[in-house]
Amino acid sequence: MVPTITLPDGTPLPALGVGTWNMGDTPARREEEIASLRYAVEQGIQVVDTAEMYGNGRSEKLVGEAIAPLREQVFLVSKVLPGNASAQGVAQSCRRSLTHLGTDRLDLYLLHWRGSVPLAETVEAFRTLQREGLIRYWGVSNFDTDDMRDLEGCSGPGECAANQVLYSLEHRGVEYDLLQADRQRKVVTMAYSPIGQGGALLAHPALARVAARHTTSLGAATPAQVALAWVLRQPNVLAIPKAGSPAHMRLNVAVADLRLEPQDLAELDAAFAPPASKEPLAMI
Repeated sequence: MVPTITLPDGTPLPALGVGTWNMGDTPARREEEIASLRYAVEQGIQVVDTAEMYGNGRSEKLVGEAIAPLREQVFLVSKVLPGNASAQGVAQSCRRSLTHLGTDRLDLYLLHWRGSVPLAETVEAFRTLQREGLIRYWGVSNFDTDDMRDLEGCSGPGECAANQVLYSLEHRGVEYDLLQADRQRKVVTMAYSPIGQGGALLAHPALARVAARHTTSLGAATPAQVALAWVLRQPNVLAIPKAGSPAHMRLNVAVADLRLEPQDLAELDAAFAPPASKEPLAMI
């Protein structure tokens, strides 16, 4: 089974979601991408993550079309750009995203990264959206430990539901302090790009060796499945890999069958060393 995460108010969600960065950018792939998202939701993947920045709304429009017949099964996430994070900007961006998505509310709305607008203004704008019923929860993205401490100065316990950050075997810096700090705050960590970008991570021989020792319901495990299972082993971490085809999505869903053993984890630690000191927050 896929593990679960728990939002600050106690709401559980499957720890495997789906990201949509670059989806909707290629018209020839549109039908396949829609089919992939629908398959994911039908298999119990609830969290679908997008952002106003992705293709200037193209991703949101594709997501909206894909989930239209399945909206009540989806925990829908979008993000506001820091340049739109003022009180007026948040209100306008949220409504524009809702129009693109063809829905009347977002389940989670994130500040995409920190900008020049005071956090207190953005937080109050999120609260206004909550009062209006346009969003259920709010959170942040690409916030490091110092940013989260600053956020505590203008928000109450349990208000920030999630912090979406880059986390994978090749980007482990958040393990030094951020993951634990967010757990203590009951903030869910959303791991974007959990299986890397461009294939370099998946070509590492350590992943192939670990994969060779495992199978899933689809047959022999793949390096990508091992990388994803490695992220999902962390408590209260929600992974959002992108899968632009049903075949790729089936492989991600099958990670529910994969349990890494101590030998596997030790071999991966040897190949991808955990952080020994504080590192700057990685972003892509």
